[in-house]
Amino acid sequence: MKKKLIAGNWKMNGNLAANEALVSTLLAGAGAPACEAVLCVPSPYLAQVRGLLGANSPFSLGAQDVSQHENGAFTGDVSATMLKDFGVRYVIVGHSERRLHQAESDTHVAIKVRRALAEGITPIVCVGESLAEREGGLTELVVKRQLAAVIHLNGHCISEIVVAYEPIWAIGTGKTATPEQAQEVHAVLRGQLQAASEHADRIRILYGGSMNAANAAQLLSQPDIDGGLIGGASLKAPDFLTIMGAAG
Repeated sequence: MKKKLIAGNWKMNGNLAANEALVSTLLAGAGAPACEAVLCVPSPYLAQVRGLLGANSPFSLGAQDVSQHENGAFTGDVSATMLKDFGVRYVIVGHSERRLHQAESDTHVAIKVRRALAEGITPIVCVGESLAEREGGLTELVVKRQLAAVIHLNGHCISEIVVAYEPIWAIGTGKTATPEQAQEVHAVLRGQLQAASEHADRIRILYGGSMNAANAAQLLSQPDIDGGLIGGASLKAPDFLTIMGAAG
């Protein structure tokens, strides 16, 4: 049975002092968790957090984005090779905030997934619908389209990814899909993965829409929810540890 995965997305938050305090508290309280946990930190802090975690940490190191290019004249981009140099094991790809603010297309996301996989980094591939799309009955169409682009470009390597369903209307809004709503979409994604890979059952599908300490246990009890992509609650050590406990 695969372990659940709890991934903290710090987004554009943190500073040297705050990072040290947060990581120290997490390490002190984590013990030997039954789940796998990853901290996806802003790129400038990868070296700091790697040092704070040390060897044999219960937390893996993650990044929040990766370039679609291998190297070259792409000012501001960070390549998969660079992330690998820092010991990054996971990278978030296609988060709705990047799809919106940086105009990332399904094709861009699929290429980034390929770059990460080529360096042995596990991409956490985000899919999700807007409120208008949900109200228009388009949820299944949207998430399947987003995932199909990744499957098409990456073929059999798809068994090495993690998928995160993040309903855009529930990110940072305090609104959360009900466990039943989340499970319904996760089941759709599971079916799509099963059609694409004979190893689909080992692919973890995370829920990423305002999961917190209060609702984590109920969401994580659903049969096709294999963990969480945690935003705001990942900046609060007690909350993040509670979510990890719920995934045990």
